[in-house]
Amino acid sequence: MSGIPPVHRLQRWTGLALVACCPALSLQAEEAGVRLEYRFRAGERLSMEVAHRALTETTIAGTTQSTETATDSTKHWTVLSVDPEGQATLEHAVDDVTMMSRSSDRGQVRWSSTGDAPPPPGYEGVRQSLGVPLARLVIDRSGRVIQRLDLVPSPPSNTGDLMVVPLPDGAVAAGAEWTVPQEVVVEVPNGPRRAVRTRLRYRLDAIEDDVAVIDVDTTVLTPLDDPRLEARLLERIWNGTIHFDIASGRVIKRTTGVDRRAVGFSGPESSVHYKASLEETLVKSSADSPPR
Repeated sequence: MSGIPPVHRLQRWTGLALVACCPALSLQAEEAGVRLEYRFRAGERLSMEVAHRALTETTIAGTTQSTETATDSTKHWTVLSVDPEGQATLEHAVDDVTMMSRSSDRGQVRWSSTGDAPPPPGYEGVRQSLGVPLARLVIDRSGRVIQRLDLVPSPPSNTGDLMVVPLPDGAVAAGAEWTVPQEVVVEVPNGPRRAVRTRLRYRLDAIEDDVAVIDVDTTVLTPLDDPRLEARLLERIWNGTIHFDIASGRVIKRTTGVDRRAVGFSGPESSVHYKASLEETLVKSSADSPPR
């Protein structure tokens, strides 16, 4: 895990990529309730603060190495247009980032894009990706991706997108569930490559002060018989909680977490433990009047 370049970790954990396929939502429980839908307005800009922490501990042949990373960033979405059906065209960008990595064998490296110091080795590509549009997409009111254009190449996001959460069709009440199938390509260096089917399950846990509290968890559907693949999949199996403001029609907070271990990926006594947390919070919106 620690071999992933820092720029890729930034892109993965600040939501620079979206799930490529349109979510096929399967509503399991529906009663009279509230309707959850996005209500963007043309010209508005939504700024988000993102904080990610991760610790990877790898043990091989009795030797344990640890790698700790911390990334704090500010990103924003610009709403370019909204059509009469509510389909919104959005552009995504990252404004600034502060990154730290510390390992048991290489010490600590820290860099902030707001300072004057040049990026250290491994961080050179980060500065070029700041302040420029990274992706443009069209979504409907339920968060389905109708069209997507990656303006800057980026790897898949470990936690899906952190702004556009898929929502159910129709009115729902507490207890309603919907699922989103995904396919993750897992590759071991100099080893096998496999497409793994996973499923995100969303559940409307409660409605508190006009805010929908949504729980989400990940289930791996493809049987894994190779511990090397299992070890590479750890970062993709996450759970979390989403707070969605019903009146304004947007995600205002999202937290996700991973705490998993895989054994036997490099000998019978090898193991890798991956623990991470991420929090994204809406800090500013340029909208001055109620959304359409």
